[in-house]
Amino acid sequence: MSGEWPLYEVFVRSRNGLSHKHVGSVHAPDGHAAVEAARDVYTRRLEGVSLWVVPSREITAADPDAAGMLYEPAKDKIYRHPTFYEIPENVKNL
Repeated sequence: MSGEWPLYEVFVRSRNGLSHKHVGSVHAPDGHAAVEAARDVYTRRLEGVSLWVVPSREITAADPDAAGMLYEPAKDKIYRHPTFYEIPENVKNL
């Protein structure tokens, strides 16, 4: 519909040092209103220390059907797998 407000994706960080997690979406006329709406909906019980809103139209996602081609180059880089390296006996914790 032409009169509908834009959709914003909402990310909340529950504690300092943790990553932001996607928690849902809100419709709002602008970013400032989206932050306030997200605060009211997703942090009513002090669940977060940081709040991000991102216009949904600005998010670009990979096509799940093309995942094979997208991730294929990583298979050629076996040195990125920890099983490639031998761990010395004197190393107890990694």
